[in-house]
Amino acid sequence: MLTPDNTIGKRVAACVACHKVEDQVTRDGYFPRIAGKPAGYLANQLINFREGRRQYPLMTYMVSHLSDAYLLEMAEHFAAIRAPYPPPVAAAESAAVMARGRQLALEGDRQRDVPACIACHGARLTGIAPTLPGIVGLPRDYLNAQFGAWKNRSRQAARPDCMAGIVERLSAADVGAVSAWLSSQAVPADSRPEPALAASLPLRCGSVAGGGQ
Repeated sequence: MLTPDNTIGKRVAACVACHKVEDQVTRDGYFPRIAGKPAGYLANQLINFREGRRQYPLMTYMVSHLSDAYLLEMAEHFAAIRAPYPPPVAAAESAAVMARGRQLALEGDRQRDVPACIACHGARLTGIAPTLPGIVGLPRDYLNAQFGAWKNRSRQAARPDCMAGIVERLSAADVGAVSAWLSSQAVPADSRPEPALAASLPLRCGSVAGGGQ
């Protein structure tokens, strides 16, 4: 039985030390915003840290002894939080770099078999419930770090790991371009994830119900 001092909000206070829910959180380079992300996505990431598919010692230590049910409770708590985003930071890149980033985000690159970001992360890039995260509003440093983690396989997901396959087909210049464009975009006023996939995913993803093609 929960007491007033044992609510889920009290029990996840340690998480808020890094993943603040105030709007300035997106200025912190390596601590991503988790407030408002789909609960299924957050739960998957907590499980991935616990199982060693993602590498960050502090996160692994904090979740190593927690059950799936408790991790889902944590995820649902943060998923329900609505907090404003700050204005985006303009990227100091050339028009050509920004155009390439926009192309990858909105159209993809058929020659390299790279789907558009919007094909999996929603037309507004705010994510799709229950397991696909929003990627707009994240700091550029964090985006670059995650691309690098997939590249060197220190970040993994349930197989088939669709993001790992995509990142293998992106050049360093492409990563820099898409992270610059994404991090410079304003977050829609309604930043909630889309409620469901409008169509099948362009490739199979083990962490998504149904898995895509």
